[in-house]
Amino acid sequence: RSSETKIANPKQVSYCFPIPYFCGMTTIRLQNYAVHLGNPKAAFAELLAHGQYTKIAVLTDTNTSTHCLRLWRALTGMQEDVSWVIPSGEVHKSVATCAEIWQMMLAARLDRRALIVNLGGGVIGDMGGFCAATYMRGVDFVQVPTTLLSQVDASIGSKLGIDFGGVKNSVGLFSQPAAVFVCPDFLATLAKRELRSGFAEMLKHGLIADAEQWNTLKNLDLATVSDWESMILASLEVKRNFVEADPLERGIRKALNFGHTFGHAIEGISLETDTPLLHGEAVAIGMICEAYLSQKLAGLPQKSLDDIVSNLLIRYGKTELDKKNWTAYINLMQQDKKNSHGKILCTLLSDIGQVVVNQPITTNDIRSCLAFCADL
Repeated sequence: RSSETKIANPKQVSYCFPIPYFCGMTTIRLQNYAVHLGNPKAAFAELLAHGQYTKIAVLTDTNTSTHCLRLWRALTGMQEDVSWVIPSGEVHKSVATCAEIWQMMLAARLDRRALIVNLGGGVIGDMGGFCAATYMRGVDFVQVPTTLLSQVDASIGSKLGIDFGGVKNSVGLFSQPAAVFVCPDFLATLAKRELRSGFAEMLKHGLIADAEQWNTLKNLDLATVSDWESMILASLEVKRNFVEADPLERGIRKALNFGHTFGHAIEGISLETDTPLLHGEAVAIGMICEAYLSQKLAGLPQKSLDDIVSNLLIRYGKTELDKKNWTAYINLMQQDKKNSHGKILCTLLSDIGQVVVNQPITTNDIRSCLAFCADL
């Protein structure tokens, strides 16, 4: 049944999948949709039966079309009507790529009763959901996050969008998926660097909400993890609590942005270089910066600051932040979505597991942070 449209041709490789080891499923219910963790077969079949969709379209990128699409078909028995492949990477999270996707939707003659399956990491989820939510004023879509980062971060919250003008996620909207399917089986397809990147968001969840979780995770050897499901569930519960308390991110949900005011700026500048940082790598640097500010401005104990900095440095190493980019970092932070009334607003910690939001910082604060990082 399937026809496939490609914007870029992925390298074709042979990949063999073991029989999925999850036989059960945990469901996290939010107000208007559910996140299914584990084997997706029964829940996906129920979704299709209930939706009575006219067509099923799958959006992947050059990585997930090769390494994940056949596994998703094996897990669910899905037979899509059309599949599309776009180039992988944050640099393609743009208006131009959206135009390509909308054109493919039109070419496939999708109507408003079609279903879009976004199979991939955060870029696919953000951009695929954005395109689905705006095509014909909205068609149903499901998110199937395939990276650890997208499974613990983007799978809850209904945020969709693209990068514009060099600013991450500066164009977008809130729109809820029909469902989210988190399958830890996909983690076997990831490189170690990708796992480590996603793990930064899990560490963040401990820092903002659960000191015990931070203490458990900070010394964990990722190579020895066998029970990803329970660890992902713990992170999803943290994120659900913040999202349900503040669905449109006007208050306490901003806690989830810890490390991101600096991290997004650092990531944005790195994307213009030959050695771009992954999102989690940039957020790890951002958490060091914002922990330093937390000690200066929010009462974070020195012992806690030392704990955060030492553990993040051990796991992620030191990234040199070229002084010639400091002004560019500040400019990007001044355009951050959380800002208000001309003030740069940051999420800080009063202690590990305790967060304060909407904390104004100055350009001098930013420069002192960057100097602190340079001296580590």
